Amino acid sequence: MDLTAISGIGEKTATALAELDDPERALRAGDVATLAEAPGISEGRAARIARAAIRHEHGDDGGFLATDNAVDVYRDVLSLLKHRTVTDYAGKRVETFFPTSSRSRIDEVRGFVERAVERSPDEAVLDALGGVRPLTSPPPVRVRERCLATMDAERYAEANEAFPELSVEVVDDARGLAELARSYSTVVALDETFAGVDVTGDVRVRPDAFEQPDEIVPERVLAVFAANRESILAAAAVHEAAGETPPCDLDRLRGALDRLDDDGTPAGDAELDRLVRAVDDLDAAASTAKSVANDRLRDAIRERDVTIEGTDFLSLVEQGARIDSLLSRELADEYDDAVAAARDHLVDALALDENEAELARRVFGGDPTFPVERRDDAVSRLRTELTAARDQRAERLKRDLSGELSDLRSPVETLVRDALELDVELAVSRFARDFDCTVPAFVDSEGAGFHIEGGRSPLLDVPFDEVDPVDYGVDGVTLLSGVNSGGKTSTLDLVALVVVLAQMGFPVPAESVRLSRFSELHYYAKSQGTLDAGAFESTLRDFAGVVDGASDRLVLVDELESITEPGASAKIIAGILEALDEQGATAVFVSHLASEIRAAAAFDVAVDGIEAVGLVDGDLVVNRSPVKDHLARSTPELIVEKLAGDDETGFYARLLEKF
Repeated sequence: MDLTAISGIGEKTATALAELDDPERALRAGDVATLAEAPGISEGRAARIARAAIRHEHGDDGGFLATDNAVDVYRDVLSLLKHRTVTDYAGKRVETFFPTSSRSRIDEVRGFVERAVERSPDEAVLDALGGVRPLTSPPPVRVRERCLATMDAERYAEANEAFPELSVEVVDDARGLAELARSYSTVVALDETFAGVDVTGDVRVRPDAFEQPDEIVPERVLAVFAANRESILAAAAVHEAAGETPPCDLDRLRGALDRLDDDGTPAGDAELDRLVRAVDDLDAAASTAKSVANDRLRDAIRERDVTIEGTDFLSLVEQGARIDSLLSRELADEYDDAVAAARDHLVDALALDENEAELARRVFGGDPTFPVERRDDAVSRLRTELTAARDQRAERLKRDLSGELSDLRSPVETLVRDALELDVELAVSRFARDFDCTVPAFVDSEGAGFHIEGGRSPLLDVPFDEVDPVDYGVDGVTLLSGVNSGGKTSTLDLVALVVVLAQMGFPVPAESVRLSRFSELHYYAKSQGTLDAGAFESTLRDFAGVVDGASDRLVLVDELESITEPGASAKIIAGILEALDEQGATAVFVSHLASEIRAAAAFDVAVDGIEAVGLVDGDLVVNRSPVKDHLARSTPELIVEKLAGDDETGFYARLLEKF
């Protein structure tokens, strides 16, 4: 697929999409989550790109919604669908559905909808969906205890680009490698030349590093799973609540995640925890151990009577001796006990093993002094050994855990994507259930128009279960008459809504619907007041385009006569209807000038009427379903008729005869 052939995808966007594993699949499937993983592409833009790609795939020119009012109806449909989604992803994903004249696209969506409406929206599933988000790629982590080494300048450049998490060093020989091993816990040599070289320290020769990046930097995989833990666990809960078969063993997945901390480091390993605490607590433990020795020695000195003969004291002074000499001579055993106590405290406080304890014992000892001092070089050596052991242990655990999670990465991507797509399906199912929808039937015969039985619009400002059902069908060009507030506009809205939904491939809010597959929907809402000359001319130009087009269009117009004087309006509307009739288009024009228009038209214009049954306490009682071939009475006529019934003068009867 030539990505740049799709509207809205330039070279820069195509380059970004090319970084995905299978951008063509994602585009065809409308997979907004995957498309949004491309650099610089948000979910909103991903939805627009997916919609453009689907149009391209099905040869749709995007011209079905031919007017702003038609677009408004479509937006209302999207709003109803989005209101029934849980995740932000699903809210963007429904935007990839659009009305079209493409048979293949409509059939494709109908197949999706057929599966979706079988879904039963369960509260447990909806609750679990609240925690699902598309997987995100965390920024690269910086790994300071490990480095890469190479003798090749070109490989050095490649490694810097491939492994931004690690330092890359150039070495000349094995001696340079050995020097690096003294500075890093682990050195990964990229050159096969180093195979078999005996170097002290953790040095690994991995010429295959570029083919196995997750083994070289296991932190990558761990960071992905740590950053997406909540979403992954929520997706697992969605599958369980919905009774769906997951793409991986969920117990194994949860077990692996339990061994991963929120910062992407291994968790739950007692030995690693011990080493981490030992490194962190070393300075404090050494200071406390020093205090233990000094407290013990101080108590020993306080409790001991030391006698020095005069000649001995003089000798010590003449020799410039310090208290150390006196300790060595008089309190050697007490000093040894104090040092032993310090060593034991340090070993116990840090929970050191036998080898580590041997290094710890070197921190205290040597010639007796008071106060007892620790040997900083021994502390540094112990810290180096503990840090190396910690880092090497952590890396082994990271590699093991990364290896397990790497095997789960693709299934987990599917797990989360399926959960997000389930949200889309459930939104469609909830829509169909909330509005008692049915699957419309497309009729290929010429001039089929539309036929709606029991249609109810969810766009009205009343509860859906209180909406009166409407039966209405039109073949060809028709005028729709009726009383004010009788439901003419809401009938047009219902027709537009049904057609938009049907040509999206969606079920419609009606008991049954048959309709043509229209090429375009032209919907013109009622104009607010008489237009000035410029606006009037612009409106007429719009209708020139309406009457100059394909025959399989649907045109819905609400009270066009309001744009100018009634007499002129009737003639203009009659002319438009004549042109549409000659085309064989399907059209419904709402008008209070049905008689005048019919008189001005050069053909027998069909007129339907929404009939008011009467007035009850000043309110109209209306049959919301238009009556075929019937010019509906106006509200003034009904009022005059009511007055004539109680009039003894005959005045209102004479007025009634004027209608």
